[in-house]
Amino acid sequence: MKTIERYVFGSFLSSFILAFVVLSFVLTIGLLVQIVGFIMDGVPLDLVAEFCMVSLPETLQWSVPLALLVSSILVFSRLSADSEIAAMRACGVNLVTVVKWPVLFALVCTLIGFYINNEVVTRGHEVRRTLKTRVSVGAGLSVLEPGRVIDEFPKVKLYFGSKEGNWLYDFVALDQSNTNFTRMITADKALVTQRGRDVLLDLYGMTVDPVDEKHRTMARFSRFSYALEDVLKDSKYRRRPKDYGFFQMLRHIGDYKKQIDEIAARPASAKNKGKNVLDELRGEHCSLKVELMKRFVFALASVCFVLVGIPLGIRSHRKESSIGMAISLAVALGYYMVVILMLSFDEMYLIHPEFLIYLPAVACLALASWLLRRNM
Repeated sequence: MKTIERYVFGSFLSSFILAFVVLSFVLTIGLLVQIVGFIMDGVPLDLVAEFCMVSLPETLQWSVPLALLVSSILVFSRLSADSEIAAMRACGVNLVTVVKWPVLFALVCTLIGFYINNEVVTRGHEVRRTLKTRVSVGAGLSVLEPGRVIDEFPKVKLYFGSKEGNWLYDFVALDQSNTNFTRMITADKALVTQRGRDVLLDLYGMTVDPVDEKHRTMARFSRFSYALEDVLKDSKYRRRPKDYGFFQMLRHIGDYKKQIDEIAARPASAKNKGKNVLDELRGEHCSLKVELMKRFVFALASVCFVLVGIPLGIRSHRKESSIGMAISLAVALGYYMVVILMLSFDEMYLIHPEFLIYLPAVACLALASWLLRRNM
C-alpha cells in the first residue's frame, strides 16, 4: 500500500470507527432504556443479559452502512476542501487507486453484513421470541412492549397501551381458550398475576363479550376477576421466516416452489378448485423470497453508500459539506424507505417485490457510476 493510499485509508478507517461508535450508541439508546426498565421491574438479570445479547447485533445492519456513508462524506470532503484531491491530481495520482481501499473495506463489510443478517440477526429473533414464551407472566410482561398485539402466549392475544409494574392500562384481551367462541375483554386497567399455568386478571372498568357459552351477550363490571386458564401450558415456540438462516430459507423456498408446481400441473378443473390454495402458497413463497432478498439489500447498503459518498465528498467544498451530508442522508433514507415499502408488498407476488426490492441498490450504483465518472 502506497503512502497516499495508506494516508487516505487510515483517515477513512478512523472516521468509520468513530462514526460507528456514535451511531451504535444512538441506535441502542432505546434498547438501553428498555433494559433499565426491565431491571427496575424486577426481571431476573440472566433474562435481561440474554435479551441484551440477542438484541444488540440487530443494530449492526443499520450502524455499519450509515457509518461507512458518514465517514466517506467527511473524509473526502475534507480532502477536497484542503485541496489535497487537487494536489493528488496535479501529481498524476490516479484517484481510483486512492479510493480502492475504502471500497474494498466496504465490500468486506458487505460480506460480513450478509452473514450477520442471515445468521446472527435471525438467531436473535428466535432467541428473543423463545425467551418471551418461557418467562413467567410478570417477567414476560416486562419484556413485552406496550402498544402492540402480543401473541406469544397460546390461546390468548393481549394488548395494552401502557403499564406500570403489573398494572396494565387500556387493556384488551382476545380469549381463544374455548374452541366454540372467542371472548373479547376490555378494561380501563388490569392487575395481572400468575397462578401456575393460569393468568389472573383483576379488571377495573371491564366489559366482556360474550360472557360465556350460555350467555352470548355483553356485560359490564366496575371490577371483575377473571382467569385465562392454561394459557402458559404450551411454551414451545413456532419458528417464523425471520428466524430462518440462509440455507434454511432456501430449503423452505424450494419446498413452496415444489408445492406450487404440483398444483399448477394439475388438470384445469382440479386447478380451479385449488386456486385459493395456490394463491396462498404463491403469497407465502413470495414473502419468503422478499425476506431473503431484504438481507442481501441491507448488506449491499455498505458498498452502495461508500460508492455514493466518495464522489459526493469530493464535490463538496468547505461551505458545501453540509449540503453533501444532507444529500447523502437523503440517499440513505430513500434506500431504506423503498426496502420497507417492498416489505409491505411481500405477498403481492404479481408485482414481484423480491426483484423490486433491489431498486434502491441499483439506483445507488447508477448514481455512483455517474458521479464517479464526473469526479475521477
